[in-house]
Amino acid sequence: MSASAARWLQQRQDQVPSALDWLAELERQRLAGLPFAKRQRDFLLGRWTAKRALAAWLPTAIPELWAAFGPSLSELTVRAADDGAPEAWLGGERLPVTLSLSHSGGHAVAALRRHLPGSAQGSAAVPPRWLGADCERVEPRSELLVADFFTAEEAAQVAACAPPLRDLWITLLWSAKESALKATRQGLREDARRAQVRLPDATSPTARGRWQPLQVELTGAPDALDGWWQVREDLVITIVGLGLTAPPSRLVAKAPDAPDAPEVAEDEAPEASDAP
Repeated sequence: MSASAARWLQQRQDQVPSALDWLAELERQRLAGLPFAKRQRDFLLGRWTAKRALAAWLPTAIPELWAAFGPSLSELTVRAADDGAPEAWLGGERLPVTLSLSHSGGHAVAALRRHLPGSAQGSAAVPPRWLGADCERVEPRSELLVADFFTAEEAAQVAACAPPLRDLWITLLWSAKESALKATRQGLREDARRAQVRLPDATSPTARGRWQPLQVELTGAPDALDGWWQVREDLVITIVGLGLTAPPSRLVAKAPDAPDAPEVAEDEAPEASDAP
């Protein structure tokens, strides 16, 4: 598998342990400072998903570093950079991995890939090591979302969409925009209309559980971002970055008593593979 390929993992709220011994000290402090129960739940779900993904990836990606600290999630720290993007640390050392998180409706998705310094020619707008992921529940969306955040071309696609697929189509376009803007590490601080989502003619909005390609063109960037999307349960999941020419591979969330479990599950594997 290409070193630039993205890996991903999905987890549910009911998979997050009630005991918090898997949190690092810095994460415990952050949790204690969150004032609302929903924000606390979202924080725990996101950190759990990210750390499970990292624990599945590290033993083969950077085995010497993982072996030095032991297979303990509490040794991993996921913390926000100055721009808000998540970063992964182990034993006081920042890991050479780009990490993106998203949660929606009691589900979370983590996507990651290793940094590739000097191996790709990115632009100032889209550095080569960045990656964005988003998940969104498919549900009715306001017309104002389309009017305020979609390009004219995207709005025309929505208008031409068959009514039964309208909610899915809007959710897909919106999710791809979010992933692309996360890849620039700007998020919704940027005008979402800066991101123009393009879907191939062969796109099948009714297909479930398999990756389909997309591209996102960013105003001011010389290169389009490659992306992938799928419908899984009642979620749209999108993963976008530079040079993502192969579909993302799903990580296995390893049980603590199975450290030698395979690192990557085939996309055709049953969804139970994501269970802890």
